[in-house]
Amino acid sequence: MKLQRMNRQAITLGALAVSGALALTACGSDDTGTSTGASASSGSTSSIKCDDAKGQLLADGSSAQKNAIDAWVKQFSTACGVQINYKGGGSGAGVTAFTQGTVAFAGSDSALKPEEVEASKAVCTGGQAIDLPMVGGPIAVGYNVPGVDNLVLDAPTIAKIFDSKITNWNDAAIKALNPDATLPDLKIQAFHRSDESGTTDNFTKYLIAATPDNWKYEGGKAWQAKGGQSASGSSGVAAQVKQTSGAISYMELSYAKDGISAASLDTGAAAPVQATVDNATAAIADAKVVGTGSDLALQLNYTTKADGAYPITLVTYEIVCDKGNKADTLPATKAFLTYIAGEEGQALLPDAGYAPIPADIISKVRTTIAGLS
Repeated sequence: MKLQRMNRQAITLGALAVSGALALTACGSDDTGTSTGASASSGSTSSIKCDDAKGQLLADGSSAQKNAIDAWVKQFSTACGVQINYKGGGSGAGVTAFTQGTVAFAGSDSALKPEEVEASKAVCTGGQAIDLPMVGGPIAVGYNVPGVDNLVLDAPTIAKIFDSKITNWNDAAIKALNPDATLPDLKIQAFHRSDESGTTDNFTKYLIAATPDNWKYEGGKAWQAKGGQSASGSSGVAAQVKQTSGAISYMELSYAKDGISAASLDTGAAAPVQATVDNATAAIADAKVVGTGSDLALQLNYTTKADGAYPITLVTYEIVCDKGNKADTLPATKAFLTYIAGEEGQALLPDAGYAPIPADIISKVRTTIAGLS
């Protein structure tokens, strides 16, 4: 399937109804500051506002969003001359680095826990850390099974595979979902994340919600199920699937390529739902803001049965202080966040295999960024 989307298409989609809208409208926070005139990926003049941004920013966190961050950093650094070093060591590492005060912002695929917010007050003078939803996308169930290009799975089967209860690709449960496929007599090699990961958190939240009888674990960033093999980061599990016949894992969609296929999900909708940017956007549009104050943490609907809504989604948050950001990094942090939440930044996401944040939510993000201090 084609996972790439042209920026022009993304802008067109922005005119759709809110339920499927992509957040591609400008807001007041993008209208002030200094325009650089640097060239964007489309070849047109960039509208990135650098304001007083200078120096360098250190950041860490979600590996799932790293491909998006890399695309953004390339444009922003060219326009503003600011060096941004985003490590992408995983959501757990990012939150820890932020609460220890070693990074200007962090990325996490799950919202901050109360104890993490409390810990952040030590580095956010007079304020606290907040969650800003910035990147959406499907978590692909990526697999490498010779001769099988179109695989359908459902929540109970996925749960049993990752809990070592289904161990062969020609298992009766997989055959029932794929009557026309030639499934080999091949051992399943299930890989999970070895590091604390928001992708793991969201993937297991889906299993807990969609098939509680088959997934008895509490969930969280750390993997809890029995058996399987592990690798670090989204790139790590993707590399293992790519090189291992019979492998399967969960990863952000942009990593499911070059020899890795993504399974479609039988959700109870009229037809199996593919892992695509548009189908993830349809699911994320059903999310609710549950954060308080300037925190914009979302509650996703993992059990949707709507046609064309892919339920294994994640939203990556950029974590930053609402007040008390360090004076030497605040201008660059605000300028970068303003750019990535703006029309131009969000328009880059479909090309990288990600889903822009729906319009009503991203508008709140922009307003919050404008007020950071």
